[in-house]
Amino acid sequence: MSKELKLLVFDLGDQYFAANIMEIERILPYEIPTKLPDSPDFLEGVINYEGKILPIISLARRFNAVSSSDTKKSCIIVSRCNDKAIGIIVDTVNEVKSVYEEAIEATPEISSKISKRYIKGLVKEKDKIIILLGLENVLSEDEKGRI
Repeated sequence: MSKELKLLVFDLGDQYFAANIMEIERILPYEIPTKLPDSPDFLEGVINYEGKILPIISLARRFNAVSSSDTKKSCIIVSRCNDKAIGIIVDTVNEVKSVYEEAIEATPEISSKISKRYIKGLVKEKDKIIILLGLENVLSEDEKGRI
């Protein structure tokens, strides 16, 4: 019997992404982060989250993807890994979708080793392909240390 996963589906521009809801703590409305000097390009800044400083990254900048410029629809997905939280800006959160593990296809060999670090697989639907991310691996250990 295959295991069923619950995925949060979101988009950046015209691309669809998903993450296991077990990696997601909360979805926040977009707020403008406070910029930090000399920070990596993909780090938008920080916000106050439950009395603590939460680093906010732009998934679009991280992936060199096109993003919507309409921040009214944007959200911040809060992901927690090993007691550290990070906020990830996405254009729109679409739905929570149930998917069986066998419906997740492996990433093609032509994609780079770096992207395979955070891409767990692909989910095909009749009108789109959803890229399943491992949010805990979107940043390398070195990048996590810098922010």
